[in-house]
Amino acid sequence: MARRKKGRQVDGLLVLDKPTGMSSNAALQHAKRLFGAAKAGHTGSLDPLATGVLPLCFGEATKFSQFLLDADKGYESTLCFGWAPTPPTPMAR
Repeated sequence: MARRKKGRQVDGLLVLDKPTGMSSNAALQHAKRLFGAAKAGHTGSLDPLATGVLPLCFGEATKFSQFLLDADKGYESTLCFGWAPTPPTPMAR
C-alpha cells in the first residue's frame, strides 16, 4: 500500500523576497504551510543575514529546480565610507 503525502497538490514557482534573519529552509517551510503544499523545495540557500530573491518550487515545478540550482548566483552589497553609528550610551549596555 502506497503512503499518502500530507498536503495538497500545488504546482508552480514562487519568487520570494526573503527577509533578513530567516533561513532559506524556514522561508520554504512557512510558504509550504501557507499553501498546504505536499511537495516543495528551494533553489539554493541564501545566507540568513542576507535579503534577496529565493525561488521556491512546488509540486511538478520541483523538476525544474535543477536548472536554477545550476545557474550562477551572486550577492550585491553597498558600502558607505565615512559613516559611523552613534556611540552607545551607558544605559544601553
